[in-house]
Amino acid sequence: MQLFMGSFLNRLDKKGRVSIPASFRAALSGSAFAGVVAFPSFSKQAIEAGGIERMAKLSEGADELPAFSSEQDDLAALIFASAHQLSFDGDGRVVLPEELIVHAGISDQVQMVGLGKTFELWQPDAFKAFKAEAMERARLKRPTLKLGGGA
Repeated sequence: MQLFMGSFLNRLDKKGRVSIPASFRAALSGSAFAGVVAFPSFSKQAIEAGGIERMAKLSEGADELPAFSSEQDDLAALIFASAHQLSFDGDGRVVLPEELIVHAGISDQVQMVGLGKTFELWQPDAFKAFKAEAMERARLKRPTLKLGGGA
């Protein structure tokens, strides 16, 4: 199972290359695609990323929506039409397309944030602000998680 944990700050070079953290690459090591799939988040100023298998699960979820519905059309356009398969180079880097860099407001540094089954790429200050807001919402709402398998 692919599991992405932790937060890492990496440099974006002038060619748009950024190193994917070793632990994230290890999580992707058994994947059918040697790289990550990334697309602009439609709910945050961030880049959503994960393995090709996760994209297959998103596709299956979209297929459960009524065929040709506006909801299915919107999600397909927002996720799959905007997705980029980014192959690892020999140093574990990927090249971020300009479209993704602009969407997330990234310039010279990238904050990579593990979210369990996926991870996100952020402009570091934007992530700090989002994390502070998320902490405040969590303090107010006190959300809980169900643990599967009796753990």
